[in-house]
Amino acid sequence: MLTVALIAFALFQYVGDPISNMVGQDTSVAEREQLKQDLGLNDSTIVQFGRFVKNAIHGEFGKSYRLRKPVRELIAERFPATLELSLLSAVIALLVGIPMGVYTALHQDSWLSQGFMTLSLIGISLPTFLIGIFLILFFGVMLQWLPTFGRGETVDLGWWTTGLLTASGWKSLIMPAITLAIFQMTLIVRLIRAEMLEVLRSDYIKFARARGLKEQSISFSHALKNTLVPVITIIGLQIGSLIAFAIITESVFQWPGMGLLFIQAIEEVDIPIMSAYLLLIAFVFVVINLVVDILYYAIDPRLRMNA
Repeated sequence: MLTVALIAFALFQYVGDPISNMVGQDTSVAEREQLKQDLGLNDSTIVQFGRFVKNAIHGEFGKSYRLRKPVRELIAERFPATLELSLLSAVIALLVGIPMGVYTALHQDSWLSQGFMTLSLIGISLPTFLIGIFLILFFGVMLQWLPTFGRGETVDLGWWTTGLLTASGWKSLIMPAITLAIFQMTLIVRLIRAEMLEVLRSDYIKFARARGLKEQSISFSHALKNTLVPVITIIGLQIGSLIAFAIITESVFQWPGMGLLFIQAIEEVDIPIMSAYLLLIAFVFVVINLVVDILYYAIDPRLRMNA
């Protein structure tokens, strides 16, 4: 987190001039110097970095140069949309990807398994923006079943806004969630299949068959459970990637989330938003990796024995 904070702080120092971004051309030199003094930009780099970290811990990232609003408020407005989109995409990817991966491992030669692998190859090869455009063209323009942009109607729950409580919110969420889930789903299918095939060839699976255990019990109670340890690592990182890299999907569907806000900040060189986004994503990855490490103990009894 400190390393990412240093990178985010460097944006203020070396990318653009914050004073020029905040004032107009008619501002006098004296007014510029006074603003520089008020912002603490005359202090040493170490002092400025310490102040930046202290403010970041308290959730203070200054004001947006473009929108003239506190960055904390902008993140609070946009983060619910990104989180709902990412979590629904992760649920779709897991609910579809894990059964498909298990099936393709247990029935390698079936036509359905070959079809799943072909679809996974297509899904992992197509760019995300192209999948989104195809869905918009087919379901939004040709069939006119689903809205092509925006979040739909939302419900304000105080500090949280959600579209999951309205019909238009669900309709608006379907296409971007599927677009974001397809790549992750195909990755999970191929990963589960590869791990399952490796586990099914191990000695303890052969011993379980020799003992006369049912094939269903061997596949799910033994093979799948031992497959999940490395899979959870990848899935955890992919969930973090869903939140971090939903930028393209949010841009295609004009989804009012963090990704779209970050793209607009890059276009306007809005450094406070860019640095806050970097720190938030780093924090998300740290939390997810912590959760993944804890899940290892819940799934693998050997780790609990060693502890």
